[in-house]
Amino acid sequence: PLPLPPPSAMLTSRGPALCTALRRAAPGGLASFHSSARRCRAARVAVVLSGCGVYDGTEIHEASAVLVHLSRGGAEVHMYAPDVPQMHVIDHSKGQPAEAESRNVLVESARIARGKIASLAKLTTVDHDAVIFPGGFGAAKNLSTFAVDGKDCKVNREVERVLKDFHKAGKPIGLCCISPVLAAKVLSGAEVTVGHEEEEGGKWPYAGTAGAIKELGAKHCVKEVTISFPDNFPHVDIKNKVVTTPAFMCETALHHIFDGIGAMVKNVLKLTGK
Repeated sequence: PLPLPPPSAMLTSRGPALCTALRRAAPGGLASFHSSARRCRAARVAVVLSGCGVYDGTEIHEASAVLVHLSRGGAEVHMYAPDVPQMHVIDHSKGQPAEAESRNVLVESARIARGKIASLAKLTTVDHDAVIFPGGFGAAKNLSTFAVDGKDCKVNREVERVLKDFHKAGKPIGLCCISPVLAAKVLSGAEVTVGHEEEEGGKWPYAGTAGAIKELGAKHCVKEVTISFPDNFPHVDIKNKVVTTPAFMCETALHHIFDGIGAMVKNVLKLTGK
């Protein structure tokens, strides 16, 4: 058999223009393409859940939106939840507590994670580039006591550790819906949004949360939830690398919630530098 020509000759045979373009793109030779590919990897993002169901756990639509946008952004996702009892169990068909029933936050969160979930105690900054907290009342009941104690709330010990560790490491933190209260409580001087500060006829039914955020010492920024306001959503606190979006703090169409969460996820991934 005839010997193959050297690679340089093969390149030249494809045309001087292609040869020149490749050399300009990779001054170090073709090997530089392979080495850069080895250096490039997906952002590793932790998603922290608080149960399963809007009234006593994670808001499922928000969690799904976070996961879809992370997937679209090429991120490697790992899910976590605290291994603790829920504050209580809500019958979602009635909106009332289910008496004499108890559930575990980690076990319930596994429903959303399709079983692929670990205890929050195992989450470290070493293994992740960012962390995201979807909303739902679980953030105010199971990850903290905000639903009961307001500005005097306490934050779950592992949640507080995770927030402080990622902040100290300079790694981005994303939060949506009610979960920005966690950053407001733990990260001194953080800038967050839960949307508007007035109910506006029921459009923003949880607007009072903005006042509690201010009382916690954080700065609240009025923001919209929809993509119709490209210059006014979500809120990015560049200094603290905290990205927040109102999501279901607003009574609006589901696709607007989805888009707002997508913008939050996009900014979180941008801040990772991956």
